[in-house]
Amino acid sequence: MAGSKKYKNALYPVRPVADLKELINSSAALYGDAPAYLQKDRPGGKFKPFSYKRLKRDIDALGTALIDLGLKGSNIGVVGESRYEWIVGHLAVANGTGVIVPLDKELPAAELANLIQRAHLKALIYSGKMEKMLLEVLQNIEGLEYIISMDADESDEVRLSFHELVKKGYSLMASGNHTFIDAVIDPDAMGILLFTSGTTGLAKGVMLSHKNIVSNVVNMSKYVGVERDDIVLSILPIHHTYEFTAGNMTVLYQGGTVAICEGLKHIVKNLGEVKATIMLGVPLVFEMIHNRVWKQAEKTGKAAKLRKGIAVAKKMEKFNIKSMRKLFKDVHNAIGGHMQKFIVGAAALDPDIMADFNAMGITMFQGYGMTESSPILAVHRDRYYNFGSCGPALPGTELKIIDKDEDGIGEIIAKSDSVMLGYYENPEETAKVLKDGWLYTGDYGYIDDEGFLYITGRKKNVIVTKNGKNIFPEEVEYYLMKSPYIKEVIVGSTEGKDGDLVVMAHIVPDMDEVKSAAGDLSEDELKKFFKKIVDEVNEGMSSYKRIKKFKIRFEEFEKTSTRKIKRFGANVENN
Repeated sequence: MAGSKKYKNALYPVRPVADLKELINSSAALYGDAPAYLQKDRPGGKFKPFSYKRLKRDIDALGTALIDLGLKGSNIGVVGESRYEWIVGHLAVANGTGVIVPLDKELPAAELANLIQRAHLKALIYSGKMEKMLLEVLQNIEGLEYIISMDADESDEVRLSFHELVKKGYSLMASGNHTFIDAVIDPDAMGILLFTSGTTGLAKGVMLSHKNIVSNVVNMSKYVGVERDDIVLSILPIHHTYEFTAGNMTVLYQGGTVAICEGLKHIVKNLGEVKATIMLGVPLVFEMIHNRVWKQAEKTGKAAKLRKGIAVAKKMEKFNIKSMRKLFKDVHNAIGGHMQKFIVGAAALDPDIMADFNAMGITMFQGYGMTESSPILAVHRDRYYNFGSCGPALPGTELKIIDKDEDGIGEIIAKSDSVMLGYYENPEETAKVLKDGWLYTGDYGYIDDEGFLYITGRKKNVIVTKNGKNIFPEEVEYYLMKSPYIKEVIVGSTEGKDGDLVVMAHIVPDMDEVKSAAGDLSEDELKKFFKKIVDEVNEGMSSYKRIKKFKIRFEEFEKTSTRKIKRFGANVENN
């Protein structure tokens, strides 16, 4: 446990908002000329500010122009990299025009075309970087009336210019057109349609309302504070609810600034350029930063000093004394010099990494959620947290554990205003996960006496032996990943000699680390090298959880756009 116990039940003050339109309008009134967004005017250029007032006016203008095109009540898509125009497009649709459908820019052309058809889009707002691919796949799509380029200077017979539409909207508003400004939002109706990651046939359309999103924003803001001078570096794909709700709308609601990262390889540079104070990310990002810190310390001969400093700071933490940032100034300077909070989501992070960052003066904690809950269900307070857990339930959220085993582990179900309306045009799948107002998450976990939620694994991933024992692959993976010689791993099952299921690990080695430790190894020597690692991991686990077989592969696993490993197909073949 870290932070101060006096904050155990403390909540930040919040203001009520009924929908995203009220969120933006009230923030524009409260924060005015303060920067809502920072974005580079060109690759490698300088960050340019966009004020709260400008954001509201641009949304109103584009929304007015879209309605003027006859798109009122339509499903409209948006696809492209994270950028100011993406946010304006999203909110210009959702806040008075129709239903916004954010799409993953990483999808293959055929899958993107399929989702455009399934969503019955009448218009698509897109980044110029995607134009060539989109023009090839959109020709045969029926019902799509307009494509709107974020980067075209002028409209032509094929596409409309985003910026020309914004100008047109300003002109329409000046002449008295208030169709968008006066549009009334139904907070309980579908306003956002999001497709889950997966292949075309498996991706489900999650129907979210304004009430779903803003209740998540408001309740999250009771636990996690954003100051007016906070700058949040946005690094994750913006079509995901984690980035959109937590990394953008929650920041805008509280008056902070969102700086849009140039790309994952520019994270460290951008952190310093914007003087970022908060960053949301997935475990892979923070593992990379953590490894970089230690490698630099070893390279400069300061690893022993850093290790000793962290140990002292952790002891001080027990007495609720925040470690001195100047003690770790080299670490802070390496990540921009102003970082205050790291927030991790999408998957579990090693608690030791979180403890290290906290000891070095960066408050770090994690949350838990899913697209179907807009997305946050549980998160730590930023002043009181437990490294091994996902935090307590969000205010206004009920969490229960059902069908518990002897260890108290069972399926997590949730009830809150943030739970989706259902799956788009899919009542059968909806009925599987929404029962009597409860969302059946498909995740296994338990809740401790303090109310903190712990995730043990996915229901669909659990390995059940003949004698009824449950093995969570994620737990085995966690211990394997503690080895510096393992880059990635997926744990699955295969048939053992007696016909029962046994644990099998698919290991991607970090060959640079292996070579540094043991030199060039033959195939047989490499197997022996990893056999020792697997044996050491097995010694710390119950006999039924032990890894009986493992396979080394040199190709990284296929991942989602949020860098989560996909658990299907070639990733988990046992031969």
